[in-house]
Amino acid sequence: MRYLETKKARIEIIPMIDIMLFLLVFFAMMTLKMIPTSGHLTKLPTSSTAVTIPPTKLLVEITLDQDVVVENHTMTLPQLTALLKSRDSKKTVVTIAGDQNASLQTVMSVIDAVKQGGATEVALSASHAAPAP
Repeated sequence: MRYLETKKARIEIIPMIDIMLFLLVFFAMMTLKMIPTSGHLTKLPTSSTAVTIPPTKLLVEITLDQDVVVENHTMTLPQLTALLKSRDSKKTVVTIAGDQNASLQTVMSVIDAVKQGGATEVALSASHAAPAP
C-alpha cells in the first residue's frame, strides 16, 4: 500500500542556506574593505596592532601641510568643534586620519577639538605594518 501514497513535494533549503551565507560573507567582506575617504592622498602611519573598525560617521583628515579636512572642506579647529556640536555628537564616531608626517601637536589639537564638540568615540587611523622579524 505504501507505493500508492502520493509524496508531498519538498523544498530543499540547504542550497538556499548555502547561497545566503555566501552572500552574507561577500557583503561583510565588501563592507570591511570600504574606507571612507575624501579623495586626499594621506600616507597613514603604520601600526602592527591596527584593527578594522566599523565605518565612521565623520572622518577628519590631517594633511601634510597640517590642514584639517572634514567632508572635503578645510576647517579650523573651532569650526570642527561647532560642526560636532551641531550634530548629535554623542553618537558620532570620529576617525582621525593623519599623515604620517603630521605633527603630534596637531593631532592632539584635533582630538581636543573633537572632544570639546562632545564626541566620545574617537579613533586614530593607521595602516597595517609588516610584523617585525
